[in-house]
Amino acid sequence: MNTASVKAAEVSRLVIVGGGIAGLSAAWYARKESREQGVDLHITVLEASDRWGGKIYTEQVDSGNDTPLILELGADAFLTRKPWALELARELGLDNRIQGVNTANSRTFVLYHGTPVPLPDGLQLLVPTKLLPFLRSPLFSWRGKLRIMLERFIPRRAGQGDETLAAFVRRRLGAEALDKLAEPLLAGVYNAEPERQSMQATFPQFPMLEQQYGSLMRGIRATRDKRSTPPTIPPFISFKTGAHELIEALVSQLDADLRLNSAVERIQKEGDHYTLALTNSETLRSGIVVFATPANITAELLSESVPQAAARLREIRYASIGTIYLSYRREDVPHPLDGFGVVIPSSEGRHIDGITWTSSKWAGRAPSDQVLLRVFFGGPHTRAIFGMNDADLCALAHEELGSLLGIKMQPVCAHVFRWFEGYPQYDLGHLDRVAAIESSLPPGLFVTGSSYRGVGVPDCIRQGQEVAQQVITELTQRKTGVVQT
Repeated sequence: MNTASVKAAEVSRLVIVGGGIAGLSAAWYARKESREQGVDLHITVLEASDRWGGKIYTEQVDSGNDTPLILELGADAFLTRKPWALELARELGLDNRIQGVNTANSRTFVLYHGTPVPLPDGLQLLVPTKLLPFLRSPLFSWRGKLRIMLERFIPRRAGQGDETLAAFVRRRLGAEALDKLAEPLLAGVYNAEPERQSMQATFPQFPMLEQQYGSLMRGIRATRDKRSTPPTIPPFISFKTGAHELIEALVSQLDADLRLNSAVERIQKEGDHYTLALTNSETLRSGIVVFATPANITAELLSESVPQAAARLREIRYASIGTIYLSYRREDVPHPLDGFGVVIPSSEGRHIDGITWTSSKWAGRAPSDQVLLRVFFGGPHTRAIFGMNDADLCALAHEELGSLLGIKMQPVCAHVFRWFEGYPQYDLGHLDRVAAIESSLPPGLFVTGSSYRGVGVPDCIRQGQEVAQQVITELTQRKTGVVQT
């Protein structure tokens, strides 16, 4: 084989480190792009653990009934306004497996003085679009309501740099909006402290509305009829037996060398390719490597070969989060559970961060005579209890549910799951940090996944798709260079 052929063979191998949704999506779209562009590509996906899917993790457990409990230990829903998860599901032939969220009772409650109170009808995250329901809501004082209604008269911010969630909401809507809405709803999505959370990296649509329309209220009014999804598509989807169906379909249909229990120990650059040493003593050589691992893990792998990028990767903080599932007999729960769940402001001083009423949100997640509740803990204001043992956590969660929902009888089942340092924190200046990381990577190395440009499943799929396009572009350019040589 001549030298040009050897070089072409080297650069036509892609290794993806990390078998979560971002890594698997990168493999799927790299294969698709390679076929469309006529690139001969060998794809290897390495996953250190014994399962695929990363934070997409579904378990079925015995309910004491013929119908199992379906527990999502990670994301339980995919936002259809961001279409990438829905598009991928359809590419995989999962149309008849897609399950829409229950829209009959799609209300969200906020805990107010120990009582779940529904958000007023017409509230779009932060902005009321219907006056009477907002004015009648007990969630806000009259002073707080007036401050929110005056938002349209607040001048737009002069600068366009990043701003924390807390600073943005206080400036435009006031302290009560931060306490009752932004902190439990918007910061809660990211398991983050609003005083540190980057607005540009997490909810850029709000600064955009402010800059374009001078007011969130005017912006929402001008754009609310422009739907990104047809009205027949529910706002959130999953699959009939849980989110794992997406991962199983991907793995079964991927034309790639898929390896579980294959951890990377180190990576070195040698000429125009990279050598990856695995913990099983195997060595792989590749012209292109995509790291779809969390930023802190990627930093360790690159600490020797690309120390500048590793240092920037370490700047991305991580936080832990936990889930407690409790199922009860329906007759033992006095609350109607007529909504998706309840978010809990830190000002309420509770030991938990929020509750999803899973069996109300999704059909088929529990037997018809039971209710399934998902309790979140370990957020910024409940991190002190993260290290408690499972039995004490279950007892604490049951006590909180008794106080908030009037449940007195013991649960039928209880399960605890923790993600240690499983949640990237998008602190102020996050997008600049990510840009610095990407610019410090040498040719042939890429990063993707929840650490960078979106933590949700659709965002991770989009990032996988984008990095796949970058990989094929670089391979095509390299191949052209070899031919010309």
